[in-house]
Amino acid sequence: MEYQTPQFFHLMDYADRAEGDVIDMVSGNPDWEPPAALREGLREYADRDVDELQYAPSDGLLDLREEIGARRNVDPDRVVVTNGAGEANYLGMARALERGAGDEVILADPVYSYYPGKTQMLGGTERYVPVGPDGTLDPAAVREAANENTACIVVNTPKNPTGGVLDADQMEGLVAVAEDYDAVLVSDETYDHFDYSGRFASALSVDSEHRIVTSSFSKSMAITGVRVGYAVVPESLFDLVHSRHMLTNVAINRQGQYAVLKALRETGPEYYEESRELLQERIAAFTDALDRAGAEYTDPDGAFYVMAKFEDFPGTMENSKRLIDEAGVAGMPGEAFGEARADWHRFAIVTPRAVEAADRLAEYFG
Repeated sequence: MEYQTPQFFHLMDYADRAEGDVIDMVSGNPDWEPPAALREGLREYADRDVDELQYAPSDGLLDLREEIGARRNVDPDRVVVTNGAGEANYLGMARALERGAGDEVILADPVYSYYPGKTQMLGGTERYVPVGPDGTLDPAAVREAANENTACIVVNTPKNPTGGVLDADQMEGLVAVAEDYDAVLVSDETYDHFDYSGRFASALSVDSEHRIVTSSFSKSMAITGVRVGYAVVPESLFDLVHSRHMLTNVAINRQGQYAVLKALRETGPEYYEESRELLQERIAAFTDALDRAGAEYTDPDGAFYVMAKFEDFPGTMENSKRLIDEAGVAGMPGEAFGEARADWHRFAIVTPRAVEAADRLAEYFG
């Protein structure tokens, strides 16, 4: 996979210009309401003194870092508030590669396509390991692929696009591989609130100087445009991560941090439970329709994506455009995520029209 403008944008643009009604299942933009306190926080901040509209501390508002630290059971001094999980992942991968411990980055196949782009942009080399039957990276397979040139291992749990969820034993095994090969495990846990299996284990459950954990509030609070994420970084890796963050972004917007903090403090667990229930209902209805279409598909343990394989209809960009033009459904081609599922298509179940989209697919392939 070559470093390029992500194909998400190309397909979304194509769908926008298409004739007729098209259901967007390309992007992972949640369609439900954010916490009420989030909106209240944004309104409140508009009336604050002018000095609070200036630069925030480069590592993030202290109150927010303390709240994150308390929730993740980490020292807030190890937390950097970032421009979403995207920047957090970039910082973690950059720190892993700049240590002089090698230039290879182990990635899952299928892979979230921003990871190979970041790898190449940072001068690294990708090494792909196919996911196991559960849609996650098997620590034994990662160990087999690791070598003296392995600088970084990137995992995403729950995983985009397969919906796989790493459990405690798997996470311990992956951290052990990173330690044994002097690599850094970067664990992207953006979808941690969307675990339907009950097996999710954070890399923070393993005490190690060889792991960086990234996350954001973009998906869990349905605020992908607010751009507040974070990285939890061990002491030995922290200073250069923070310096790169400061040189890249200076600081993250105060109003978004303030609103997220207010939402964290004032939003109960029922908000997240309702989101999970909504998504599970949609996934069940969507996969029922895929059964009628005769498709093979993933039944995700987490996140909110379904991959489907239709007979004699591989997951190419050309075929994704055909689905837009002929079925009125916009999904992602499997080839955008690597070779292991290149015959598949990926659909984001974050639209109230998910069932209608599945019915269109069932009719198209039926």
